[in-house]
Amino acid sequence: MPTSATPAIERIARVLAGRQLSLNGGGSDPHAAGAVDAAWPSHVDDAYAILHTLREPDAQMAQAGDVAVWRSMIGAVLERQTGA
Repeated sequence: MPTSATPAIERIARVLAGRQLSLNGGGSDPHAAGAVDAAWPSHVDDAYAILHTLREPDAQMAQAGDVAVWRSMIGAVLERQTGA
């Protein structure tokens, strides 16, 4: 299974920054890569909030896969927030 070298929180934070800044995401900058690189750290708390919301899969997600694995994977990311 392919995996990303970029942590999930950073990827989510970059998407949030890009949605604000990039013309493709609803912002005004047609070349926002540098601005996203600078801004994504300010979206880390929002990224964690999103993952907290996704801790429990909805019914459709639960039907598609293993709920225990999902909880474990999301939990592993959330543990980084607390340093546990």
